[in-house]
Amino acid sequence: MKAVSGKRFCRVLETRGWRLARIRGSHRIYTKAGSEIRISVPVHGNVAIKRGLQRHLMKLAEIDESEL
Repeated sequence: MKAVSGKRFCRVLETRGWRLARIRGSHRIYTKAGSEIRISVPVHGNVAIKRGLQRHLMKLAEIDESEL
């Protein structure tokens, strides 16, 4: 699995129709119309998201590995 930063993951979410709802500290919370799911992405500069969290966020957002 390709490791990506929080910034890059946020860009991918936004292209998939997710909307930035709010920012709390270093986390960006995304929502999508018609869905009750909220996705919290840690953004710490260009530091890569850990693999387990990245896999979980990809599953929630229905993002394929090839889209990263």
